[in-house]
Amino acid sequence: MSMLRFASLGSGSSGNATVVVNGNSALMIDCGFSAKEATLRLARLGLSPDDLDAILVTHEHSDHAKGVSVLSRRHGIPAYMSLGTALAASLDTLPTLKVMRAAQHTQIGSFVVEAVTVPHDAREPLQFTLSAGGLRLGVLTDLGSLTPVVTQHYACCDALLVEANHDLDMLANGPYPWHLQQRVRGPWGHLNNLQTAELLASITLDRLQHLVVGHISQKNNSVALVQGALAEHTAPLSSVHYACQDAGFDWLDLN
Repeated sequence: MSMLRFASLGSGSSGNATVVVNGNSALMIDCGFSAKEATLRLARLGLSPDDLDAILVTHEHSDHAKGVSVLSRRHGIPAYMSLGTALAASLDTLPTLKVMRAAQHTQIGSFVVEAVTVPHDAREPLQFTLSAGGLRLGVLTDLGSLTPVVTQHYACCDALLVEANHDLDMLANGPYPWHLQQRVRGPWGHLNNLQTAELLASITLDRLQHLVVGHISQKNNSVALVQGALAEHTAPLSSVHYACQDAGFDWLDLN
């Protein structure tokens, strides 16, 4: 039996949530769906909200935090996030709120969770690495540029979920108005395909059992463009997946 597994309820601009399980411990990273929708999507993975030990919240944007309040209150699930995120998302009155700080290591069930600060246009955004049983999963979405802190913390993972949000040409010629294009492509926005390739070039891929590329824009990117941009770096990998908005991705096991 695998020691650690992870799956997604959905990944993209309309809602994000990732579930990580190790033994009897289960964590959800973000809940960008209504509590009702999240419950339905959890059921597809054989889980219910009552199985969750915690919800980790990366930042206040609705595609990551929409269902956190209702799900947490209804099921008494502890919600971990930065103070800035709690205030910006009006989650500071949650009775189950647990405030985290960047670089903090927190034991939640059988997981050690590390909070990583990232450049994104939110009040105090965090991304996370999760370690259990000698295995390390990195979850890295919603950042506009690569920093030494980011490359250091995600350099040696056994599995990595990373965003490749947009293709620069598609964004420039797509439906977004100029100001929104500037926001998305800016240093506090989202990683484009070439930046994701740059990240993969800078980290150790030898121990990577699974690479999942997520948060792929439905309007400004395509899986084919992502595959082309990352081909050089994904070629040696045996397990590469592309998360989608509607179904996320199914369970992936780490051993």
